[in-house]
Amino acid sequence: MTPVLRIDLDAFTANLAHIRAEVAPAEHMLVVKDDAYGHGLAPIIRRAWAASVRWFGAFDVHTGAVVRAQLGDDARIFVWLAGSDDEIRTAEALDFDLGVGDLDLLEDVARIASASSRRVRVHLKIDTGLHRNGIRPEQWDAAVSAAAAHQEAGSIEVVGLWTHLAEASDDEDDAAVTGFREAMIAAERAGLRPALRHVAASAASFARREFRHDLVRIGAFAYGIRPAGGPDHATLGIRPIATLAAPVIRIDDEGVHVAIGALHGLPSTLSGRVRVAGPAGPRTLLRVGALTSLIESWPEALIGDDVAVYGDGAASPTELAEAIGTIGEEIAVRVSPLVPREYRDG
Repeated sequence: MTPVLRIDLDAFTANLAHIRAEVAPAEHMLVVKDDAYGHGLAPIIRRAWAASVRWFGAFDVHTGAVVRAQLGDDARIFVWLAGSDDEIRTAEALDFDLGVGDLDLLEDVARIASASSRRVRVHLKIDTGLHRNGIRPEQWDAAVSAAAAHQEAGSIEVVGLWTHLAEASDDEDDAAVTGFREAMIAAERAGLRPALRHVAASAASFARREFRHDLVRIGAFAYGIRPAGGPDHATLGIRPIATLAAPVIRIDDEGVHVAIGALHGLPSTLSGRVRVAGPAGPRTLLRVGALTSLIESWPEALIGDDVAVYGDGAASPTELAEAIGTIGEEIAVRVSPLVPREYRDG
């Protein structure tokens, strides 16, 4: 007996519809990094495509290649990690939109595109304070001038400008967006006229209408993962789509043992901090071992009983995350790929 991650595709579709209505007229780019936040890439993107999602934020070239193979030529796939010439060539061949946040990468893309006589769609990224990546403000004028020259030469087409927000405070986000506006002015001064601007991710896209621009990159909210310390699911209008469950495999004087542990991706630091949901209601998670975990017993517990670690009457991934000082995405993406995914569809 093994744990299982059950994914409700109808709930996912409902989240997508709510996101579309919330952020309109901006378009939703569904972020599918980390195997669609641990939910399984192929079923997620197929359902999203059926629900009229047309932009996919893949993060890396390998993930983007899977999206292209699954969805065909009409999907717009945005990739912002290309670490080698081979990856740039793959991105070019598969017609990705390529996020460029580094002057060296800009030159590499232009060089490779020139050699192949194929124009690459580029989104230039400015670092507005998150310091994850992005062209520094003091280098921005040089970057947009170089990009304009490469565009004139026919190797690239600058179709977008973008940034990441730190989302640490409203004041910091306001300062970041001011920096982004200044970057747009500088790009226009250099002769660039990109049609797409994207700044907001999940939290800011809901909370700050003025940050939505043309595209919003939303991952976590699509899977029903709310921000730690933020509004609840009802306020946001989304619901978690996954339930991580494990069967009871042993009952003894210590309590009830279930078939899930740290090697399945359950953080050992949750021991004694959270409650899970069994047939008799919430029970304390007493200990997380390597392959099994111990929970508080209940009368008439049976081998094979189903226990929800999160979802389906249990805490959400974010509630587990809050108990150990992290974020809901970290709980979701830790679930081992060896844990079977089961999909409810209709």
